[in-house]
Amino acid sequence: MKKQELIKRIVASLSESLGMLEKAARASHAEATHESSKAESKYDTRGLEAAYLAGGQARQAKEILDSIKVYEALVAKDFTPADPIDLTALVELESDATRSLYFIGPRNGGLKLEIGRRELTVITPQSPLGQNLMGKKAGQRWTSKLGGATVKHHIIAVH
Repeated sequence: MKKQELIKRIVASLSESLGMLEKAARASHAEATHESSKAESKYDTRGLEAAYLAGGQARQAKEILDSIKVYEALVAKDFTPADPIDLTALVELESDATRSLYFIGPRNGGLKLEIGRRELTVITPQSPLGQNLMGKKAGQRWTSKLGGATVKHHIIAVH
Protein backbone atom coordinates (compact mmCIF):
# COMPACT_ATOMS: atom_id res chain seq x y z
CA MET A 1 0.00 0.00 0.00
CA LYS A 2 1.26 3.45 -0.88
CA LYS A 3 1.77 5.82 2.03
CA GLN A 4 -0.51 8.52 0.66
CA GLU A 5 -3.28 5.90 0.54
CA LEU A 6 -2.42 4.91 4.12
CA ILE A 7 -2.62 8.55 5.21
CA LYS A 8 -6.02 8.83 3.49
CA ARG A 9 -7.17 5.77 5.46
CA ILE A 10 -5.96 7.38 8.69
CA VAL A 11 -7.89 10.56 7.83
CA ALA A 12 -11.00 8.48 7.01
CA SER A 13 -10.76 6.66 10.35
CA LEU A 14 -10.35 9.96 12.21
CA SER A 15 -13.27 11.46 10.27
CA GLU A 16 -15.47 8.52 11.26
CA SER A 17 -14.48 8.99 14.91
CA LEU A 18 -15.18 12.71 14.60
CA GLY A 19 -18.65 12.06 13.22
CA MET A 20 -19.56 9.73 16.08
CA LEU A 21 -18.13 12.13 18.66
CA GLU A 22 -19.99 15.13 17.21
CA LYS A 23 -23.24 13.15 17.33
CA ALA A 24 -22.59 12.22 20.98
CA ALA A 25 -21.67 15.82 21.82
CA ARG A 26 -24.93 17.09 20.30
CA ALA A 27 -26.89 14.54 22.35
CA SER A 28 -25.04 15.53 25.54
CA HIS A 29 -25.65 19.22 24.83
CA ALA A 30 -29.36 18.55 24.26
CA GLU A 31 -29.48 16.63 27.55
CA ALA A 32 -27.70 19.42 29.40
CA THR A 33 -30.06 22.10 28.11
CA HIS A 34 -33.32 20.12 28.24
CA GLU A 35 -35.81 21.25 30.87
CA SER A 36 -35.84 17.75 32.40
CA SER A 37 -32.19 18.30 33.38
CA LYS A 38 -33.10 21.30 35.53
CA ALA A 39 -31.96 20.65 39.09
CA GLU A 40 -34.77 19.56 41.39
CA SER A 41 -32.63 20.07 44.48
CA LYS A 42 -29.20 21.37 45.38
CA TYR A 43 -27.92 17.78 45.16
CA ASP A 44 -29.26 17.13 41.67
CA THR A 45 -26.31 17.54 39.27
CA ARG A 46 -27.64 15.83 36.12
CA GLY A 47 -27.61 19.00 34.04
CA LEU A 48 -24.16 20.02 35.25
CA GLU A 49 -22.75 16.56 34.54
CA ALA A 50 -24.25 16.54 31.04
CA ALA A 51 -22.76 20.00 30.40
CA TYR A 52 -19.29 18.81 31.50
CA LEU A 53 -19.64 15.76 29.25
CA ALA A 54 -20.69 17.90 26.28
CA GLY A 55 -17.73 20.23 26.86
CA GLY A 56 -15.27 17.32 27.02
CA GLN A 57 -16.68 15.80 23.86
CA ALA A 58 -16.41 19.14 22.06
CA ARG A 59 -12.72 19.40 23.08
CA GLN A 60 -12.09 15.86 21.84
CA ALA A 61 -13.80 16.67 18.55
CA LYS A 62 -11.54 19.71 18.11
CA GLU A 63 -8.45 17.57 18.77
CA ILE A 64 -9.56 15.05 16.14
CA LEU A 65 -10.29 17.85 13.66
CA ASP A 66 -6.81 19.27 14.31
CA SER A 67 -5.32 15.80 13.71
CA ILE A 68 -7.19 15.47 10.43
CA LYS A 69 -5.70 18.77 9.26
CA VAL A 70 -2.19 17.64 10.29
CA TYR A 71 -2.52 14.33 8.40
CA GLU A 72 -4.00 16.03 5.32
CA ALA A 73 -0.93 18.28 5.15
CA LEU A 74 1.53 15.45 5.87
CA VAL A 75 4.02 14.67 3.11
CA ALA A 76 5.09 11.03 3.14
CA LYS A 77 8.76 10.24 2.67
CA ASP A 78 10.04 7.14 0.87
CA PHE A 79 12.67 5.37 2.96
CA THR A 80 15.51 3.13 1.81
CA PRO A 81 17.09 0.51 4.11
CA ALA A 82 19.97 2.93 4.71
CA ASP A 83 17.71 5.80 5.85
CA PRO A 84 17.15 6.35 9.57
CA ILE A 85 13.58 5.95 10.79
CA ASP A 86 11.72 9.24 10.99
CA LEU A 87 8.19 10.62 10.67
CA THR A 88 6.07 8.81 8.02
CA ALA A 89 8.21 5.65 8.15
CA LEU A 90 6.37 2.36 7.79
CA VAL A 91 8.25 -0.08 10.02
CA GLU A 92 8.00 -3.85 10.17
CA LEU A 93 9.29 -4.92 13.57
CA GLU A 94 9.85 -8.34 15.07
CA SER A 95 9.66 -8.51 18.86
CA ASP A 96 10.23 -11.94 20.39
CA ALA A 97 9.20 -13.72 17.16
CA THR A 98 6.03 -11.61 16.71
CA ARG A 99 5.94 -9.35 13.67
CA SER A 100 4.12 -6.03 13.83
CA LEU A 101 3.61 -3.17 11.42
CA TYR A 102 3.87 0.46 12.56
CA PHE A 103 3.42 3.84 10.93
CA ILE A 104 5.30 6.72 12.56
CA GLY A 105 2.74 9.52 12.57
CA PRO A 106 2.65 13.01 14.08
CA ARG A 107 -0.46 12.34 16.22
CA ASN A 108 -3.05 9.75 17.25
CA GLY A 109 -0.75 7.02 18.48
CA GLY A 110 -2.62 3.80 19.12
CA LEU A 111 -4.91 4.14 16.10
CA LYS A 112 -5.21 0.71 14.45
CA LEU A 113 -6.04 -0.04 10.82
CA GLU A 114 -6.43 -3.26 8.86
CA ILE A 115 -4.04 -3.30 5.91
CA GLY A 116 -4.73 -6.37 3.83
CA ARG A 117 -4.64 -9.18 6.37
CA ARG A 118 -2.38 -7.31 8.77
CA GLU A 119 -2.99 -4.87 11.54
CA LEU A 120 -1.10 -1.58 11.39
CA THR A 121 -0.67 0.61 14.47
CA VAL A 122 0.07 4.32 14.32
CA ILE A 123 2.72 5.37 16.83
CA THR A 124 4.25 8.76 17.50
CA PRO A 125 7.93 9.64 17.93
CA GLN A 126 7.10 10.58 21.54
CA SER A 127 5.82 7.11 22.48
CA PRO A 128 8.26 4.70 24.16
CA LEU A 129 8.43 2.50 21.05
CA GLY A 130 8.65 5.54 18.79
CA GLN A 131 11.58 6.85 20.85
CA ASN A 132 13.33 3.49 20.45
CA LEU A 133 12.75 3.39 16.69
CA MET A 134 13.64 6.98 15.77
CA GLY A 135 17.02 7.14 14.06
CA LYS A 136 17.45 3.37 13.78
CA LYS A 137 17.73 1.59 10.43
CA ALA A 138 16.46 -1.64 8.89
CA GLY A 139 18.33 -4.63 10.26
CA GLN A 140 19.14 -3.08 13.64
CA ARG A 141 18.45 -4.99 16.85
CA TRP A 142 18.05 -4.01 20.48
CA THR A 143 16.63 -5.35 23.72
CA SER A 144 14.30 -3.70 26.19
CA LYS A 145 12.70 -4.49 29.51
CA LEU A 146 8.95 -4.94 29.52
CA GLY A 147 7.27 -5.86 32.79
CA GLY A 148 10.46 -7.40 34.12
CA ALA A 149 11.01 -9.50 30.97
CA THR A 150 13.69 -8.86 28.38
CA VAL A 151 12.28 -8.40 24.88
CA LYS A 152 14.44 -8.71 21.75
CA HIS A 153 13.55 -6.41 18.87
CA HIS A 154 14.64 -6.58 15.24
CA ILE A 155 13.72 -4.04 12.55
CA ILE A 156 12.81 -6.19 9.55
CA ALA A 157 12.05 -3.43 7.05
CA VAL A 158 11.53 0.30 6.76
CA HIS A 159 9.46 1.80 3.93
